[in-house]
Amino acid sequence: MIGWLQGTVAEQWQQGNRCGLLLACQGVGYEVQLTRRHWDGLPPAGSSLVLYIHQAIREDSWTLFGFGARHERDLFRLLVAVSGVGPQMALALLGAMPTEELVRAIVQADLRLLAKAPGVGRRTAERLSVELRSKLAEAVDFDETDPGELAVDAASQPASTTRDDVQITLTALGYEPLEINRALRAVGRQGLAPELGADDWLRESLRWLSQQVA
Repeated sequence: MIGWLQGTVAEQWQQGNRCGLLLACQGVGYEVQLTRRHWDGLPPAGSSLVLYIHQAIREDSWTLFGFGARHERDLFRLLVAVSGVGPQMALALLGAMPTEELVRAIVQADLRLLAKAPGVGRRTAERLSVELRSKLAEAVDFDETDPGELAVDAASQPASTTRDDVQITLTALGYEPLEINRALRAVGRQGLAPELGADDWLRESLRWLSQQVA
C-alpha cells in the first residue's frame, strides 16, 4: 500500500465534480484525486508536493486519494467506513469545511452544517454523528466552543510535518491526544511562528503542559 507520495505537480485535472492532479514521482505519473478545497490551493506546475495517500482497490480500478496532512487522510478513512458514505461523499465533506469544523460538527451533531456538503442528506448526517461521535470526541476541546475561533487556530498552527513530529514525541511521553491538541492551540495563540521547527513547538508545548499541572 502507498502511504505517501513526494513529487512535483505535473498537471491539474477536473472531470465533472471530481478534481485532482498528476504527481510526477521519479519518472512515474500518479493520478491523485483531491478535495475541492485542496485542489483550489494547489501550487503551480513544477512545484514540489507531498501527499498522504489512501489507496482504494477494486477489481476494475485503482484510485488514489491525496491529502495534505495525515490527520485529514485518517478522517477520510473514518468517513468512508460509515454505512452509506463513499469516497466521493467523504471528499465532499472534507472539501466543504476545515477539518476541525467538520470534526466538531460530527461530535456536536450539527446536522445542518453537515448537510451543507454536496450529496449529504439529513439521514446521512445523523448516521455520521451516531457512528463517529465517540471516536472523534477526544479531538475537540469543548472548553473552546466559539466556531469563529477555528480559522484563527488553523492559521496559527505549524506545518503538518512539524505537528506530526510534536504529536509523536508528546504521545511517547505519555500525553493524551486531547492534551496535545490543547497545547498546540495554546502555543499558537501565544504567537509562536508557524514556520518554526518541531524543536521550538515541542519546547513551548511542554512548557504550557507543565504550567497546567503546576
